[in-house]
Amino acid sequence: MAAANNVFAWEGTDKAGRKTKGEITSKSAAVAKNDLRKQGITPTKVSKKGGGIGALLNFGAKISPGDIALFTRQLATMMKAGVPLVQSFDIVADGVDNPTMKDLIYKIRDDVSGGNSFASAIRGQPEYFDDLFCNLVDAGEQSGSLETMLQRLAEYKEKTEALKGKIKAAMNYPIAVLVVAGVVSGLLLVKVVPQFEEIFAGFGAELPEFTQMVVNMSNFMQAWWFFICAGIAAVIYSYKAVHKRSKPLRDGQERFMLKLPVIGDILDKSCIARFSRTLSTTFAAGVPLVDALESVSGAAGNIVYYDAIKKVKDDVSSGIQLNYSMKKAEVFPNMLIQMVSIGEESGALDSMLDKAATYYEEMVDNSVDGLTSLMEPIIMSFLGVVVGGLIIAMYLPIFSMGDAISGG
Repeated sequence: MAAANNVFAWEGTDKAGRKTKGEITSKSAAVAKNDLRKQGITPTKVSKKGGGIGALLNFGAKISPGDIALFTRQLATMMKAGVPLVQSFDIVADGVDNPTMKDLIYKIRDDVSGGNSFASAIRGQPEYFDDLFCNLVDAGEQSGSLETMLQRLAEYKEKTEALKGKIKAAMNYPIAVLVVAGVVSGLLLVKVVPQFEEIFAGFGAELPEFTQMVVNMSNFMQAWWFFICAGIAAVIYSYKAVHKRSKPLRDGQERFMLKLPVIGDILDKSCIARFSRTLSTTFAAGVPLVDALESVSGAAGNIVYYDAIKKVKDDVSSGIQLNYSMKKAEVFPNMLIQMVSIGEESGALDSMLDKAATYYEEMVDNSVDGLTSLMEPIIMSFLGVVVGGLIIAMYLPIFSMGDAISGG
């Protein structure tokens, strides 16, 4: 079956060097560029025009860290295959469905085509590329090993995003179940219980205490449900707004999270894994240790480790060995300190940090799996108690009537 033709919007320059733009129908972006060159036009941007429901769904799509990780991997693959950098941007952009991400790639490509370095181009997009990413790309360009650096960055981004995904899954699962339990309970109280209440009113008998308590809750929910929902929404919105603006609140929350049972241990190990992975990547790239620690502090993901790494950086800059300064910080586990010590003595610090990162990432995976397995029966029991309790409360009067009739 022949491929369907698509409409592409293009920008470029004609034979006289004047900028021009238009639309062309073609099977693919590559064929469209070839057709434009035959017409004497040098294309600088060719993008598929969207339409219908798909375009509406993609409108305003956000760029996720996963998109950046995939972009880095694809760019590394293109360069490894010998494709020039600017052409690699075009090829990667052609395969991207997210229009916002496609525009970002074209902006970077235009900057690079205009004579800027790749590192300079991405420094102009700080919301998508942090200092660590920019510094490593800069180091790769200066050393002539951009392809290798992009491969390391791709591996780093993929592993850190996989770790984040595990943590989010562990945190979101119980929250999602509790929300579902709340919604189901609310619907039962507002829609189902009033039906039973009408039946009970016809009996003229006194209701059991448990049933009366549920009926009172139902009456309260029916009278105040709008204000309850509005109050919950206001609290969530206010918390997010304050959390975004207040650094002390964020710092306090991060310290508190590390002290929680089970979850705190998982977060602690994930911070250590990120520290080890990031320091290994930067140090292997040839970044000086003090500069690497500066980049690592921002990637730690928790204020406790941020402060500790800052102190370690200050100690290292004054001539103290890394393993001694880490021991002084009193937040890093002995195993990691010993591995760093061996790495410093053997001259293979990046390799030892990489092994440590892999070890702690596996520990996080195992801990998350264990937590999920532990929580499933607890959550199911909770749901059973909540929903089952409401149902029992509604049938208690019927059981009481049955006992009265059989006794009479």
